[in-house]
Amino acid sequence: MSHPHPELTLPQPLAPGALRIIALGGLGEIGRNMTVLETGGRLLVIDCGVLFPEDHHPGVDLILPDFSYLDGRLDDIEAVVLTHGHEDHIGAVPFLLARKRDIPLIGSQLTLALVEAKLKEHRIKPYTLTVKEGQREKLGAFDLEFVAVNHSIPDALAVMVRTAAGSLLHTGDFKMDQLPLDGRITDLRAFARLGEEGVDLFLTDSTNADVPGFTAPERDISSAIDKVFRHAQRRIIVACFSSHVHRVQQVLDAADKAGRKVALVGRSMVRNMTIAADLGYLHVPPGVLIDLKRVDDLPDDQIVLVSTGSQGEPMAALARMANRDHRIVVGPGDTVLLASSLIPGNENAVYRVINGLMRLGAHVVHKGNAKVHVSGHAAAGELTYCYNIVRPRNVLPVHGEWRHMFANGELAVATGVPRERVLLAEDGVVVDLQNGVAKIVGAVPCGYIYVDGSSVGGTDEALLKDRRILRDEGFITCIVVIDAATGKIAAGPEITARGFAEDEQIFDQVIPKVEAAIIAATEGGITDEHQLQQVIRRTVGGWAGGKIRRRPMIIPIVIEA
Repeated sequence: MSHPHPELTLPQPLAPGALRIIALGGLGEIGRNMTVLETGGRLLVIDCGVLFPEDHHPGVDLILPDFSYLDGRLDDIEAVVLTHGHEDHIGAVPFLLARKRDIPLIGSQLTLALVEAKLKEHRIKPYTLTVKEGQREKLGAFDLEFVAVNHSIPDALAVMVRTAAGSLLHTGDFKMDQLPLDGRITDLRAFARLGEEGVDLFLTDSTNADVPGFTAPERDISSAIDKVFRHAQRRIIVACFSSHVHRVQQVLDAADKAGRKVALVGRSMVRNMTIAADLGYLHVPPGVLIDLKRVDDLPDDQIVLVSTGSQGEPMAALARMANRDHRIVVGPGDTVLLASSLIPGNENAVYRVINGLMRLGAHVVHKGNAKVHVSGHAAAGELTYCYNIVRPRNVLPVHGEWRHMFANGELAVATGVPRERVLLAEDGVVVDLQNGVAKIVGAVPCGYIYVDGSSVGGTDEALLKDRRILRDEGFITCIVVIDAATGKIAAGPEITARGFAEDEQIFDQVIPKVEAAIIAATEGGITDEHQLQQVIRRTVGGWAGGKIRRRPMIIPIVIEA
């Protein structure tokens, strides 16, 4: 397999008759999926999603793909193809269209409806083209064919991209549920037909590539959900993704059987399910769905709440319930059902919410103690099946951490794809397809773009490092007044510290050290304020590291008087 290396340089200009593939997100991570295709001077973008921040991203709301590769080339984009409506595939669209509002969006009916609702909040009215499985569209140098795939959200599509330089099949997120709730299966006949035609490069979902066997059908969990409903004493609170239409459908059906009413909690949940119901993807039994305001008028044993927050997001409804910061007060006898899997990196946040809910007396049912969730991604058996059907000439695993992509690559090799034709790449690595052979040819800058409040791209790693230090290590301020005429200390040093368990008197120990360091510096001819600040920073930092085993942020202030 080919591995990216830090020494990769910028690629050479794309050769005539070649197809270039650059992932600006989604390789080596779960989220911010975005792939750019280039041929004949024109670009096609597949997906444009977000990554959700982890604990080491304090203050960050969202993480976007790095659009810098597209700087100066927005007019070259034929369209953005959206494979399905999950946030990690559509969440960054408003930020891309903020740069150029008339970039066309192509996707299925539900996908575009979810994107349009999101763009409305940004006051952007997009140009859209609704497509469905079996449809072909010619966009400049790109000939697109859309294929039905099954996923945890309806209306997901794979896309076959034909160009003069070769063909590429991108699965999007998919699995091979043979008994899906909506009856819409992954079209393996189309995969086989495209394989017979010839697929030069196969981009495949890697998320469950290291999971043996086949992903269980969605129908398998209906009995587990029904069991939870039968045994619940008071209210039932179900937490899942705000776009998981299939799971909400199962909850509505279970509530109808149990004679309960369902209320949706969370703005995104209400918005998305309203769209799904209006378009016919969500079938609401008569009289089951009620407004949240009516919940207080019903007995607890007749209530079901469907909430956001299954990943432990601190501002989502479920986390606020666990922290007693929500109008829904969780208590003994309530049942909380977490009907989702854990996104890698979210485990601690989810378990904090579970612990908080159980502390309040709730019975918490989750994937760890009941079969209440199945994945939306193909496991190793399904991927192997697809490789044998498609028989691609080259493979580029996508959508997953490194371990997932590696496992996916090994499956490709096991089915007969030559090892040198299986490319393991990360974000920013450039792959060129020419004469039927795919090769890594370089890399382009591709960092994290942080959404921090109203700031987009203004936050960088240096700022996040400062925030982490402030959060984890505290800070020490040292103020010294220097006599401008003599260069001697006129007042101070005065120490102020925050974020320490030690008694403040311990910081008196560093004052003589600072005084001695400043005297030595000024006697050595150092009078510049900035240089004296560095002397103070080194002195206080050395003392803090040795004495209290901490590395706080040190803010030296030198005032000339």
